Amino acid sequence: MKIDFVSDVACPWCAVGLYSLEKALANLGDAVPAELHFEPFELNPAMPPEGEDATEHLSRKYGAPPEQLARSRAALRERGTAVGFTFGDRSRVWNTFDAHRLLHWAGLEGKQRELKHALLTAYHTNAENPGAREVLLRLAGEVGLDVARARAIIDSDEYAGEVRERERFWQERGIHSVPTIVIDDRHLISGGQPPEVFEQALRQIAAAG
Repeated sequence: MKIDFVSDVACPWCAVGLYSLEKALANLGDAVPAELHFEPFELNPAMPPEGEDATEHLSRKYGAPPEQLARSRAALRERGTAVGFTFGDRSRVWNTFDAHRLLHWAGLEGKQRELKHALLTAYHTNAENPGAREVLLRLAGEVGLDVARARAIIDSDEYAGEVRERERFWQERGIHSVPTIVIDDRHLISGGQPPEVFEQALRQIAAAG
């Protein structure tokens, strides 16, 4: 089973969705063998390098008052804890395009899932900038990628075209929110669903052939 996980490092529900999906896959074990691929999506493609205050950004984007945002953060923390992910306090929103370029390369090196986990933790748990050169280089080294090669990618525009092409690919197929999980190029599951929802859906798809 091929699973395309369309997401952005900046998306908190993508962290919930990934950990939830992984719990479902672990529960299914050999019953539903799966290959997980991470596909790029940018929530804020025009975000400048210096980022933006998270509360101001979310209030403007969703028209939500601070107390509503606080309730949403509390709900996220609960959902994260339930699937084994810890949310910290994220004070800023950052540009993630370089993170997606590095993730594309990590996929070619067989380290994409490891880097995705590292990026989600760096941002959502530790409030680090997932677009910062020093953060990306450190995380690349931590997951076993060649740091010199990572530096050469970050300091160039390598894989920019490939990432933009994949972003267009999914947008042209009507995907405008994340996480979106596409199974065998035919079945779509949206949002950070609980593990049991993913597990049931994967069982049904596998049984249907």
